[in-house]
Amino acid sequence: MNERILKTLEFEEVKKMIYQYLTTEQGEEELRQLVPSSDRKTVQSWLEETEDGMKVQRLRGGLPIPKLNNIKAHMKRIEIGANLNGLELAEVSRVLSTTSELVRFIDDLKDSELDFLRIYFWEDQLTTLPELSGKLRRSVEEDGRIRDEASLELRTIRSQIRRSEQTIREQLDGLIRGKNAKYLSDTLITMRNDRYVIPVKQEYRGVFGGVVHDQSASGQTLFMEPKQIVELNNRLRQQQIAERTEIERILAELSAELVAPRKDILHNAYVLGRFDLMNAKARFSKALKAIVPVINQENHVYFKQARHPLLDQEKAVANDLMIGQDFQAVVITGPNTGGKTISLKTLGLLQLMGQAGLPLPVAEESEMGIFDEVFADIGDEQSIEQSLSTFSSHMTNIVSILDKIDEHSLVLFDELGAGTDPQEGAALAIAILDAVGAKSSYVMATTHYPELKIYGYNRSNTINASMEFDVDTLSPTYRLLIGVPGRSNAFEISRRLGLDSMVIENAKQIIDEESQDLNEMISDLENQRKATETEYLEIRHYVAESEKLYRDLKNAYSYFFDERENEIEKARKEANKIVGEAEENAEKIIKEIRQMQLDGQGNVKEHQLIDAKTQLADLKQDEHLKKNKVLQKAKAKKVFKQNDEVIVETYGQRGTLIQKVGDNEWQVQLGILKMTVSEEDMTLTTPIEEPKQRVITGVQRGASARVKPELDLRGKRYEEALAEVDQYIDAALLANFAQVRIIHGKGTGALRKGITDYLKNNRNVKSFEFAPANQGGSGATVVTFK
Repeated sequence: MNERILKTLEFEEVKKMIYQYLTTEQGEEELRQLVPSSDRKTVQSWLEETEDGMKVQRLRGGLPIPKLNNIKAHMKRIEIGANLNGLELAEVSRVLSTTSELVRFIDDLKDSELDFLRIYFWEDQLTTLPELSGKLRRSVEEDGRIRDEASLELRTIRSQIRRSEQTIREQLDGLIRGKNAKYLSDTLITMRNDRYVIPVKQEYRGVFGGVVHDQSASGQTLFMEPKQIVELNNRLRQQQIAERTEIERILAELSAELVAPRKDILHNAYVLGRFDLMNAKARFSKALKAIVPVINQENHVYFKQARHPLLDQEKAVANDLMIGQDFQAVVITGPNTGGKTISLKTLGLLQLMGQAGLPLPVAEESEMGIFDEVFADIGDEQSIEQSLSTFSSHMTNIVSILDKIDEHSLVLFDELGAGTDPQEGAALAIAILDAVGAKSSYVMATTHYPELKIYGYNRSNTINASMEFDVDTLSPTYRLLIGVPGRSNAFEISRRLGLDSMVIENAKQIIDEESQDLNEMISDLENQRKATETEYLEIRHYVAESEKLYRDLKNAYSYFFDERENEIEKARKEANKIVGEAEENAEKIIKEIRQMQLDGQGNVKEHQLIDAKTQLADLKQDEHLKKNKVLQKAKAKKVFKQNDEVIVETYGQRGTLIQKVGDNEWQVQLGILKMTVSEEDMTLTTPIEEPKQRVITGVQRGASARVKPELDLRGKRYEEALAEVDQYIDAALLANFAQVRIIHGKGTGALRKGITDYLKNNRNVKSFEFAPANQGGSGATVVTFK
């Protein structure tokens, strides 16, 4: 990308806004080198990094990158065999420890199963060196001072130094206290030439003896090393030399440790700089409420509600900027100070920012293109040195632009053709736009010339635009109107400012009829636009209300289902309670019947048995037959007539229809009893082929002898078989059978499934399973009672 466009559109000013969010010198270097790219893959990867940085910023507050210095020079010195000082080693150590911390942080993101586009790619390029990092951390302080723990020898030497210093101070304290204080200028201990001294008055220099190391400016005070501590100071000096020698050895050793992994360390620093730039772009995005645009594959540009990043974002007017899809040329007309130039710069600068991978202050779903070059002729670029006029300067620039543009170029012209005769300037402007269009470049131009308004209508792939002006307040609104050319508001402004209407009418007659018609046409367009905008806002209002209603309905729908589940759960608990009580009552009734049999007081009458059966049926509501689809179909088709034999489901008893006593009710003969039963409670069944005079009148104590331990249903119809199973299970229970076998055959499996469904819903059945292979296998079912 040419440097002139970066300067013209103030791209560097945007980068300065991002600088404040960087924490590493490597990140600053990355930003300094950042320029827009025309390579689609490169731009896409940069934008993905920005999107990742924004996601981490939103979820975790950003990547943990502390302040880091650039270590390129340090690694260069390592490469040539030089040793690093303590501060330089501390800076390398900080890079290594930051690398380890960042890897742990990103691994935590992986554990949280968060998806990123580029972060994991960069993390894979980081090399952790835990042993080297730990050694540097144990040996060097943050400020570069070598720690006592760097070596056992250094620890010993420093311990000796501390004892020597303490001994010297104790002896000097003894000299400056008491009677010797009168010989001193001040009772303090100080240092001169790295040796401990005391301030002695000039006239008493012979009292202490020793060596004079310095004197005051007046010469009245001598800084003397008393003879008593000369030897102690000498010994301290030797220990300090030993300390320095040991530190140099440690620095050399640590520097040697960096030789092998120097490239990995240098690359770690580079990756940390990339992560730092991601952080900075994310914080910049948060400050400007910016987003990452989508790259349009057709190179169409559509910036929704775009704002210039260098303006006050609270005051900047957002505009929709578009070019490429429906038109390749946009001609913005209208008066000065309306915001034409800002719109032009906003389009160009946002495009440059997008191609540099920066977030854009635009609305969601905005799209950007990828241009090989962006050219601009904006502002007064008159060259005094070349003695060129404003017009000449602009034309020189335009000539250069026309030589370089192609179908992958975006061109911005501000006040095209200005600075010369209006008629010639307008003609030049039209010719220049035609030349740009011939090369299929995208172009946005601003102009004062009314001839360009006609150009916008007559040329294909070209559209007019203007900056809105509020005549009521006599001020621009800075809103860009695509499709509406600008018109002169001079007459309207003059009228509002009090100019005589006669003067205004005379002025209107002076201008040519064509210009007047054009202004009237533009006025009509503006009125239509305002009416359309009003309708749009009204529709948006209704859409917003509809969305709110939809959300409320969705919440109410969700609430309904939650409450329904709660009520169903309550009903289940209540049903379980009722069933529990019913089971207790059932057990009591069955116990009484058994007791009657065991007491031997006579036969149990059939009406007593039916009555007991009725009590049992009243305790529960069997739904297994209702759930059986085959039986449901049979019920739907049943037609009852006199003398039909039926199964009364409530009692589980076979009966005969005597006569119909209501719309849906019949009188039924159940043994010796006659009862009125609803059709819904009856199922048709085939007559039992046995002598009619055989009537069971009771259940005796020996009844178990007449109930077989197995029931053979082979050859029976489905409904009949299920009815017999129901009767047989009751009889088996009354006969105190612990286990029975039901032979249903294999066949199609329908009868077996029906019996299985029945047994699942019978509360007296403890378990059931297919019979052993030698007793029928899957053609028979063994039932065990509770």
